[in-house]
Amino acid sequence: MPMSMPNMTMMQQGMVPPPVTSGMPITQAGVTLPGVPMQEESYVENILRMNLGKVATLYMTYENNSEWNAKIFKGVLEAAGRDHIIISDPVTGKRYLLLTLNLDYITFDEPINYTLPFGTMPGSR
Repeated sequence: MPMSMPNMTMMQQGMVPPPVTSGMPITQAGVTLPGVPMQEESYVENILRMNLGKVATLYMTYENNSEWNAKIFKGVLEAAGRDHIIISDPVTGKRYLLLTLNLDYITFDEPINYTLPFGTMPGSR
């Protein structure tokens, strides 16, 4: 039975499933667990969000590009999402929307923030 069937039945009975926020814990039955505290996971997007406002150097590669296959961007971190990073050039004010798909690595000229907001996971540092 497809997972959408319970939702379809609920909708036919006039019941609407609750909205689910991205990253919200869900059981196998599709029920959200609002009282369960979320554990922050260490993904690049989360680490970048902890360091917004800092200057970063992003090393990117672009396969099958006849003009350039590697490019370096340096700027102030403004935003980071699951698939993108936004930086701005502090001199020109020009903004760049970069896809994390092309990201190789990032360097900072200063210490970075790396503390998990919901506590560290067992065995992690």
